[in-house]
Amino acid sequence: MPRSPHDPAVFTRGLCKSFSSRRKISELIRHPFTKGRKIVALQGVDLEVRQGEIFGLLGPNGAGKTTLLKILSSLVLPDAGEARVNGCDIMQDEMGVRRAIGYVTSDERSFYWRLSGRQNLIFFARLFHVPAAIISERVDSLLRRVELQAKGNEPFSAFSSGMKQRLAIARALLHDPPILFLDEPTRSLDPVTARHIREFIRDKLAGEGGKTILMATHNLHEAAGLCHRMAILNRGQVRRVGRLDEFRALFAAHRTYRIDLDRQVNLEGVGRLVSDNADGEENGAPRDTADSHRVRLLVELDQDSDGALSALMARLATSGARVLEFTRQEPSLEDIFDRLFSEGSTP
Repeated sequence: MPRSPHDPAVFTRGLCKSFSSRRKISELIRHPFTKGRKIVALQGVDLEVRQGEIFGLLGPNGAGKTTLLKILSSLVLPDAGEARVNGCDIMQDEMGVRRAIGYVTSDERSFYWRLSGRQNLIFFARLFHVPAAIISERVDSLLRRVELQAKGNEPFSAFSSGMKQRLAIARALLHDPPILFLDEPTRSLDPVTARHIREFIRDKLAGEGGKTILMATHNLHEAAGLCHRMAILNRGQVRRVGRLDEFRALFAAHRTYRIDLDRQVNLEGVGRLVSDNADGEENGAPRDTADSHRVRLLVELDQDSDGALSALMARLATSGARVLEFTRQEPSLEDIFDRLFSEGSTP
């Protein structure tokens, strides 16, 4: 158990993991003793998740998010490094780790499709060593909590995707663990169901339940709306850790301006031309409007001073073009994380 409320709920240092790639049958026949290509999943991952927070593992597919969750769940052994979950060493106290966590995936195959939702929960409660005297009460309570009490006696095969995901969350809560690992909790769900799942995670699990939640996702808006802090994971490495506002601040010096002109202007050497499209017109071609021909430019200034903006304004003043509109563009979530996901992630 954590020694104090200030101890991290999840802690890793130098965590590494590699796998051998699968080989084709023909390759196995021709070269039976040759090892498959080495695939590096994690490279020296350092991470601390505080008690009671919703922490996001954010990265593209193949970044190593699921591998990290499986290692922290003691389902996969690391090649190197150390990790503790709720104060339990994943290598030395496997049962302590599993008692402390609930692991939610979107893998429907782990349920028994012919059994009802209630029967599934009763079965897994016995596997989780929930005392027999309280299993029925615990299952009923969880079905109410995930709003499946009216559907609990229906076969799992008849459940919708959203109902299956809520039942997976109920299963993870059977032994009332302090920590939840969520692997892509809203993947393949329709927008309305996904919103309900996110609200349940934020309001019921973290808010009322006080659970620590480590959530893997590649959904930028989901992470931004739920997570107190996030780790940017790419190619098996943690690039950055912080809050969304801290990530935004990293790019304060990267200013992008939208400029609408009545003609083309050469801005080479002043900034980086991000886009020159005008409302669907290709290659910055002038567009007929009610009052003028319009060319739209998006120019990014990387310099951390007002000198670049002054140079841009001077170039426009001497160009002979008429400025129709000039506004600063705030970076979108996609802009921010595209930079963070890029190799090296140096702004």
